[in-house]
Amino acid sequence: MIRLTIDNVQVEVKEGSTILEAATAAGIPIPTLCYLKDLNEIGACRVCLVEIEGIRKLAASCNTPAVDGMVVHTNSKRVRATRRINVQLLLSEHDCHCPTCVRSGNCALQSLANDLNIIRQPYEQKVHKARWNYDLPLIREAGKCIKCMRCVQVCDKIQNLNVWDIVGVGDRITVGVSGGKKLNESNCSLCGQCITHCPVGALRERDDTVTVMEAICNPDLITVVQVAPAVRAAWGESFGMPQEKATIERMAAGLRKLGFDYVFDTNFAADLTIMEEGSELVEHLTHRDEHKWPMFTSCCPGWVRFLKSEYPDMVGNLSTAKSPQQMFGAVTKSYFAEKIGVDPKKIFCVSVMPCTAKKHECAVPVFRDACGDPDVDIVLTTREMNRMFAADHIRPNELDEEALDSPLGIGSGAAVIFGAQAGVMEAALRSAYFLVTGENPKADAFKEIRGWKQGWTEAVYEIAGIPVRIAVASGLKNTRNLIEAIRRGEVEYDFVEIMACPGGCAGGGGQPIKEGAELAGIRGNTLYRLDHKANLRFSHENPSVQKLYEEYLEKPLSHRAHELLHTDHEAWTFGELTYVNPEK
Repeated sequence: MIRLTIDNVQVEVKEGSTILEAATAAGIPIPTLCYLKDLNEIGACRVCLVEIEGIRKLAASCNTPAVDGMVVHTNSKRVRATRRINVQLLLSEHDCHCPTCVRSGNCALQSLANDLNIIRQPYEQKVHKARWNYDLPLIREAGKCIKCMRCVQVCDKIQNLNVWDIVGVGDRITVGVSGGKKLNESNCSLCGQCITHCPVGALRERDDTVTVMEAICNPDLITVVQVAPAVRAAWGESFGMPQEKATIERMAAGLRKLGFDYVFDTNFAADLTIMEEGSELVEHLTHRDEHKWPMFTSCCPGWVRFLKSEYPDMVGNLSTAKSPQQMFGAVTKSYFAEKIGVDPKKIFCVSVMPCTAKKHECAVPVFRDACGDPDVDIVLTTREMNRMFAADHIRPNELDEEALDSPLGIGSGAAVIFGAQAGVMEAALRSAYFLVTGENPKADAFKEIRGWKQGWTEAVYEIAGIPVRIAVASGLKNTRNLIEAIRRGEVEYDFVEIMACPGGCAGGGGQPIKEGAELAGIRGNTLYRLDHKANLRFSHENPSVQKLYEEYLEKPLSHRAHELLHTDHEAWTFGELTYVNPEK
């Protein structure tokens, strides 16, 4: 242990701690902007400067080690003046049109400038400009970039894709796509982790809220919205709502208030996915010689894009089952259209997802199986839905709960946990066990695979005497390490779940942003609590799914099920970026 003095407070911390960590432990605030623990500790923004007695230069507290006997001042006259100048210099190169920025009110730079009482800019403003294709799901606003390097570090160290890098020279230096490429020429998975870790609005999703409102206001369209499992664990954060109040039923009330004709739950389609993917797994296990191993889950479009760009020879290992989002769209524009007696081309299908890659997935040309139109017309992130609530003066705190519509509004606990790492695997194992044995396992029989971990989780489960070797990973660096181990022959598995975002969809790139906080674990625990409380905990017991098979699909893996619910992942190319509703 070492002892130092910070702002006249005696502090004791472990050896190797930084000044910032020591101050935080003592409850002494030091502002930061670029800092992310263990990820971005480069002191680029010069906001966390402190004064150390006996040392002439001010030091960045985020990467300066605390030393025994050190005396530190975090808010001296010199520190305050320098910090203020540094922020003013950042603002001189920043597009400060805050009212039109998606991060206004939730921007680290805006908050810091307010805290420092910066109400006048003494420096000439020189904002960097760069062209961007605003049809893409991921938008970069060059004029808002503060060169903090967070996006670079997240993409390099967490996702291992190296999409972003420093480009340009001299006063034209900025961050851009590596190698001078356009985004659609890169290997970007569209996971959106760069967005959630950007402290300002330099990175964001394409905004599709205007397109959705136009559809809602069109009397010739029937608007149907589905809400993904992980959204219910996060949407209330933007409104300061406790989790027990931020229910899916209260969200449904808000969506109806926006004007949607039908509000459904993607949990229904998650259960449907398990019936198809679980049956596919059983078929693989009983006909081993006819298939590639291991079988990969296919519900995460960021992961599918990663595999297509990095390991195209393994695309055949993916389950042919569509994601729950796409299954829902196909069922809506076929079975549901018939149920309500309307032309499926009059249905406008909207998804609310915790994900930015879903904006790409819904526009992949092969996903038009129901009626020739896109099965899902548009995807909103959780953040976009919340912005629509705010724009329509909807106060979720004041809404009463309302049930979701039927028949596509019923989901099981197994479907809820799709939004957490290992949730798809656990849900699939629950139903695969039933499909093989005719009996349910204990609902929590596979719980040891839960939770986000560095690397990957593995286990072996026996189903009717058949050993099933499984692995689970989230985050694309972990994924790469796992795939490489499989390719080297160091490990062998039968079934592998991959989620592109660390912690699964709960930590998705479209979720609400809380500066400096990683909330995937907390949100994932919320989903598991909902599963534990659910009356239905097995996908194969969902009565709406059972009825769908009885009335329309016949059985899992039937000819019609293959037409609507399965796909050929090799039928589209990685660089094929066609978008049906570009930003207006």
